[in-house]
Amino acid sequence: MVRKTKEEAQETRHRILDAAEQVFQRQGVSRTSLTHIAAEAGVTRGAIYWHFRNKADLYDAMIRRVLDSEEICQARMLAQNDPLRFIHDLTVEFLQRLACDPQYQRVLEIAWHKCEYVDEMAVIRDSHLECGRRFIALLEEAMRCAQERNQLSAIVCPHQAAVGVMALLDGLMVNWTLEPSLFPLTDYAPGIIDTYLAGLRVKRTDT
Repeated sequence: MVRKTKEEAQETRHRILDAAEQVFQRQGVSRTSLTHIAAEAGVTRGAIYWHFRNKADLYDAMIRRVLDSEEICQARMLAQNDPLRFIHDLTVEFLQRLACDPQYQRVLEIAWHKCEYVDEMAVIRDSHLECGRRFIALLEEAMRCAQERNQLSAIVCPHQAAVGVMALLDGLMVNWTLEPSLFPLTDYAPGIIDTYLAGLRVKRTDT
């Protein structure tokens, strides 16, 4: 039996993840078995177990394939002299990618609307909650930098402001992925984020 090359193994892994996206979106995570995913990908269940421990592990890898960019965000923030501009660009880029990238949209639709974090899926709930906490921490750090540069009002709590950004993003994502015709996300995203950040900026009466 010829051993698979590294490239072939990686190709198979991505094919399985691509198939999982399609099946999860079509019939929901709880109603999808590894047999369904194997059939969609044109591989055996054994091939799936070669790459993933179980369905929860596969689902987690599917999410991380499109969302795991924390290091890039941190590097970008450190290079910015304008923290509020960094927050604006980061969040608007995120929302516009959601609106324009079919894979991004598909994965977030699955995460928000087609997965119940119970039974076997409950084991990855804490991992995804931790990702959210790291994102809030990143935003909070940027808010503190903005305060040090006298961009952010002294009466604003950086943690509360960061949570507000997260809540704003979550609300836009949930509603738009549920019904994209509700509003044009690409057009609305910059103005919505600008409006929120404008309320945090230093006013003349604050200085």
